[in-house]
Order: sequence, then structure tokens, then C-alpha cells
Amino acid sequence: MSRIKQTFDKLALHKKKALIPFITAGDPAPDLTVPLMHALVKGGADILELGVPFSDPMAEGPVIQRACERALTFGVGLRDVLGYVREFRKEDKDTPVVLMGYANPIERMGVDAFAKAASEAGVDGVLVVDYPPEECDDFAKAMKAVGIDPIFLLAPTSTEARIAQIARVASGYIYYVSLKGVT
Repeated sequence: MSRIKQTFDKLALHKKKALIPFITAGDPAPDLTVPLMHALVKGGADILELGVPFSDPMAEGPVIQRACERALTFGVGLRDVLGYVREFRKEDKDTPVVLMGYANPIERMGVDAFAKAASEAGVDGVLVVDYPPEECDDFAKAMKAVGIDPIFLLAPTSTEARIAQIARVASGYIYYVSLKGVT
């Protein structure tokens, strides 16, 4: 059973909701990422979303865009982010970590290589903003094969057909974007 499912089951048992904060890896400085992850857990986070810096974060608003720019200035990339998760896992074996980012860095690494590296680092879920669920059965299968939950977005404009498609390929949780526009 995945750490994400275990976390939601435990919360449901106590009739609680999950607190899932987001930070961009490498912002405000690379050496602060892991301490910030631990501080978020100490502060009550149930699941962590760790943003993978990307040069064209099309679904992000200005705050996250600037965080990505700062992290990229330090040279933080996908392999670094996996390293942060690996370092975090040395002290925290229980809190689920979900990577949130874009397809390009994963495609560059290769889906199978990414799946293996992410699993070995201790990643629990992956939300790839620009992987449409209608076109990524293979990606979802690759993630599930190594115990990583593929997480997808739903929007207020999602059709019943799209909701059904996402429910078919997603696991862990489905991220509902409550407003039209960027984050």
C-alpha cells in the first residue's frame, strides 16, 4: 500500500483532511530544500508537494514562476530534486512526497529511467501538469509499476468524460484546481 493511501486512510480514520503544502525545490536556496521539507512536516503537513523547477512553467502564476527562476539560477534540475527526496528519506520514511512539474525533464531523462530513479529516491507520487491523461496510459503504468502514484488535475471545466478518464488512470489522489487560471 502506498504512503499516500496510508496517509489518507489514517486521516479518514480520525475524520481529518490532508494538509498538502507546495514548495519549489531549490528555492530560496538549494541547501534549504530538505530543511524546509522537514519544517513543513513538523508544522503539520501530511503530504509534501515538491515542485521541479522548469523554465516554462505554463500553469503557474508569477509567484511560482519566480520560484522556478530562482531555483534554475542555482542550476537545480530533476536529478537534484530526486537527491533532495533521497536526503529527506534519511530522516523521514513516512511522509509522502509528490513531485509536481512538467513533462520535458522527465522525457529528457526517459520515462523508465525517471520511474526507477524516483522510486529509488523515495518519491510517492508524480503530478505532471502537461501529461494529458488521455495520452499517458504508458506513463501511468510505468509509475504504478514502481509504486508511484500518477496524479492528475481536474478543473471546474472538466467534462464527465475527462473526469472518467482521469479517474481511470490516476491513483493516490486527484488534484482539483478550484479556480480557472494559473496558480
